[in-house]
Amino acid sequence: MSDETTPPEALTREAARRKLKQYAQEIARHDRLYHVDSAPEITDAEYDALRQANTAIEMVYPDLKRADSPNERVGAPPAPSFAEAHHDPPMLSLTNAASKEDLAEFLSRVRRFLNLDVHEPVALYGAPKVDGVSATVHYQRGSLVLGATRGDGETGEDVTPNLRTVGDLPHTLTGEDVPERLEVRGEVYIRLEDFAALNREREAEGEEVFVNPRNTASGGLRQLDPALTAKRRLRFFAHGWGATSEPLGERQSDVADRFIAWGFKLAQPTGRCAGLDDALALYRRIEDERPGLDFEIDGVVFKVDRVDWRERLGAAGRVLRWAIAYKFPAEQAETVLHRISISVGRTGALTPVAELEPVYVGGVTVSRATLHNEDVIAERDIRAGDTVVVQRAGDVIPQVVRVVTEKRPEDSQPFEVPAVCPECGSHAVREEGEAVRRCTGGLVCPAQALERLRHFVARDAFDIEGLGAKQIEAFYAEGRVRSPADIFDLETNDGTDAFPKLAEREGWGETSAANLFRAIEARRRITLDRFIHALGIRHVGQTTARLLARRYGTVEDWRTAMDAAAEPESESLEALNDIDGIGPVVADAIVEFVAEPRNGAILDALCQRLDIEPFEAPAADSPVAGKTVVFTGKLQRMTRQEAKARAEALGAQVAGSVSKATDYVVAGEDAGSKLKKAEALGVTVLSEDEWLAVAAGEAPPAAHDGGDEGSDGGG
Repeated sequence: MSDETTPPEALTREAARRKLKQYAQEIARHDRLYHVDSAPEITDAEYDALRQANTAIEMVYPDLKRADSPNERVGAPPAPSFAEAHHDPPMLSLTNAASKEDLAEFLSRVRRFLNLDVHEPVALYGAPKVDGVSATVHYQRGSLVLGATRGDGETGEDVTPNLRTVGDLPHTLTGEDVPERLEVRGEVYIRLEDFAALNREREAEGEEVFVNPRNTASGGLRQLDPALTAKRRLRFFAHGWGATSEPLGERQSDVADRFIAWGFKLAQPTGRCAGLDDALALYRRIEDERPGLDFEIDGVVFKVDRVDWRERLGAAGRVLRWAIAYKFPAEQAETVLHRISISVGRTGALTPVAELEPVYVGGVTVSRATLHNEDVIAERDIRAGDTVVVQRAGDVIPQVVRVVTEKRPEDSQPFEVPAVCPECGSHAVREEGEAVRRCTGGLVCPAQALERLRHFVARDAFDIEGLGAKQIEAFYAEGRVRSPADIFDLETNDGTDAFPKLAEREGWGETSAANLFRAIEARRRITLDRFIHALGIRHVGQTTARLLARRYGTVEDWRTAMDAAAEPESESLEALNDIDGIGPVVADAIVEFVAEPRNGAILDALCQRLDIEPFEAPAADSPVAGKTVVFTGKLQRMTRQEAKARAEALGAQVAGSVSKATDYVVAGEDAGSKLKKAEALGVTVLSEDEWLAVAAGEAPPAAHDGGDEGSDGGG
């Protein structure tokens, strides 16, 4: 049986490792297409399916979870046109459920994390999942003082003047029990009645009509002129909260009542559900009432009702552990697939794309769909000229569900897998265990070179104002920028025989050229984590880059350690693998990148041109901040997962194995090889109670051997 169709629990460890690698690469590509390039190729439903497949394998093989796991990212960077607004706590995302089994598994995960008895009831609070734009509003003494978009989850856009135009968003809260400081989070949307009226007005004025309510709300909220925002007739549903000066209640259902009393609107119907059966009943009720609602929804959000449990559950990477979105089935339509084209990505991956006869489905007209890889095409026998069923659930680009074979033309031919890259003509190969075919052209391939440069200047990397994808493409075509280091030589080379003055190019002038050079100069100083992320190392996203920067501190120490890690049995390689969240695949990719001579030359050139600041972790008011901790054995007062999450929240570094750099080993029952190694190295071993005491500020005990807890059991 192919591991493409094998259930996660039946995969071998190596097959699971391959699949997680594949999903990480594929999902990262789609994240970039959606958030950076604004050119999505898949629907919400298809994207959710990829994430669910990845998460399913991570649940079966938690030790194989990659540092670049898709569960470590959320949202998109804020636009430079607006002031930044920082979110504390972050505005995170939700996992998705596509079936009642998924919802049941969510409840099981909650019970496992909290170590609850199987019969312990877990009440949920359910509400419609509004298909709008996430936003947050801050109040001081009941008065609205700040409003912002979600952005990348940690930093959003300050759109306070625009949010003040939202008709049903209270500027002043009513009631006598309003906290002194209150942050309310919710969804900005447009009523379907108002959306239809807006399009009628635009048609009458000869303007292009809006595509769908969600995009219209998003564009309206981010207008530079609040008067234009007001014309969109935006509205606001409250659904949660952030920072507050006092607790709002013991349950979500209690807080919902306070929201209404303060003047907020809530998407209805809502309800408190005693368990799974109640939750499924509410889901069916909302689905039945969906056609009669005057706002778009695409599912039901269920949250753990008890606030104290939610605080314990916290988050895992980009997603909350205490909430889930149960999505509605996607809408479908038939159309003709005219041809299959090939898109070449930043890593050289060749992705087949279905070019469709435009079809209206799910509220928008779509004409392209990703086909993922050649295996998907072969399994579904997708051919040019076929009539296909497509479905959409939120994005512009749909997924191909199946072929209507009875309508297939008689002269149709099976799809031929390309042997060469369509961009550069280099040989295209498929490595063992890989689902995708890749161009071997590397830096000589225009598609890859451009994508790497685009990534380098992206908002979550160097973020150079005035130097976006369009400018990079133009500079690359002219030969001004062929490698990242060339960006910082633009002003030096400007006006030479090779490169005429930028100010004299069409679309430029003295002011715009000077502004660009000034923006580039400002980015000669950058933090180590952003620098590493900007390099585009395979498998290294923002989270992994922070892990590396936090562990090594300076670019010199990082490069020295990576050079030393090139030796297979070196302590440096062991230390790299010891970083919790970095496994052999990621470690190999990092070491190989630094060891490759051409990459080394690029690093040298960049280090000569830049001031790369040493990484400084956010100050943590905790006695264990900066300490390296390893958990082993079965804990009694919390699960291993919860213990790790708490330790990281206190600023500690959680490692997966014991080394000389380990400060504490926390040993529970049946601790095994890790405990023995700690004893051999003289590392301080703590019981669970001792660890909690140390984390609370008490002095650590002298190193001890763990008593009779050791055994040959698991580590």
